[in-house]
Amino acid sequence: MTATTPPRWRSLLFVPANAERFIARAHERGADGVILDLEDALPAERKPEGRAMLRDSIASITRNGTAAMVRVNHHLRHVGPDLEAAVLPGLTALVLPKVEDAGFVRDVADTVTELERERGLPVGGIRFILQIETPGALFGLPAIAGAHPRIAAMTLGPEDYSAAMGGVPDPDTLLTPNYAVLCAARAAGILPLGFVGSIGAYSDIPAFAEMAQRARRLGFRGALIVHPSQVGPLNEAFTPTAEELDWAHRVVTADAAARAEGRGAFPIDGKMVDAPVVRRAEEILTLAG
Repeated sequence: MTATTPPRWRSLLFVPANAERFIARAHERGADGVILDLEDALPAERKPEGRAMLRDSIASITRNGTAAMVRVNHHLRHVGPDLEAAVLPGLTALVLPKVEDAGFVRDVADTVTELERERGLPVGGIRFILQIETPGALFGLPAIAGAHPRIAAMTLGPEDYSAAMGGVPDPDTLLTPNYAVLCAARAAGILPLGFVGSIGAYSDIPAFAEMAQRARRLGFRGALIVHPSQVGPLNEAFTPTAEELDWAHRVVTADAAARAEGRGAFPIDGKMVDAPVVRRAEEILTLAG
């Protein structure tokens, strides 16, 4: 199994795995992916109901190309049944919550591999999104981020993390851990997801849009969200503008010409461009899909 290019996931929308009314329209919301939540969104007595609905829910979500994902539980009593129910044709990724060590990720990966083989699915086809939600996990971020080739992305769980810290999910509490997750994800070559704020903050959409724009400036490339009204601002924030694309194309074209002439630096728009600027231009093109 080998790692693949990080996907383009600007907006990943949580939907309770047993909420039939929300699931029926989830693929219409414009999100790049929909996460069927078996964890916090469902009390223990409702989890079997959510598991039983997954096959039909995944088929519903993917009908127009939206990526279908499932957030499983961390608790051992629930994660086994979650995986048995979730590893199905059409599943793009599993969201693993409350990840504190690399061993947990590898154990889940081994189980998923067994299920893929048993069910005739491509081995390694189901990717992982890791949620960092406790202060202890911060000390193991490099090992966690590089724990397995299935890992496609990593994010901070702002509400759980803030509660574990005895704080509130505001920028003072969340900037440092978000930046630590961002650095670990970038170092591991996986997708950094997140923004510096509460995931539940959707009542003030202009403020949320600015938070999303700031996340992109920091280096994030998408985020997990809980309300359809957050999809549009995220997609806009993480989609390069026409001006950015024009600049990026010109930089990449000029770089190719400069290298052909044996030059490592060249001017664009009155500014000197070298390798780090070219990398930024290439990432803009990648972000555009």
